[in-house]
Amino acid sequence: MSLSTADKDNITKTWAKVSPKAAQIGAEAFGRLLIVFPQTKIYFTHFADLSPSSAQVKAHGAKVMGAIAQAVSHLDNLSEALSKLSELHAYNLRVDPVNFKLLGHTLLVSLSASLGADFTPEAHVAWDKFLANIALVLAEKYR
Repeated sequence: MSLSTADKDNITKTWAKVSPKAAQIGAEAFGRLLIVFPQTKIYFTHFADLSPSSAQVKAHGAKVMGAIAQAVSHLDNLSEALSKLSELHAYNLRVDPVNFKLLGHTLLVSLSASLGADFTPEAHVAWDKFLANIALVLAEKYR
């Protein structure tokens, strides 16, 4: 699903508001993922504590947002920007690609909760498409 110029503009403008608190939003979204979709915990058995307030969950949420930041800066070439991450998840971590979509959903909720009225319907649609595209790119190496 391609991003229109308006979508890219909405993502970029929203990211400017998100980036100062990206680690916090990422931690909240990742913690939410583990609670709402407990089947995702299987990939994090090496974490000592899977509670949303744990240092490991917060650190992984921040890492996720680092990948999102990279994707935002490469809106026209997500495949190249996320290629190494796709390989890591497909060949080493062997994460079920469905989980990328689930994380996208929890991230949308966290963005909405954090940004309030700044997360306009247009921004929501753009981010939904953007996160769906990221999920597709991360699943590319599985084929």
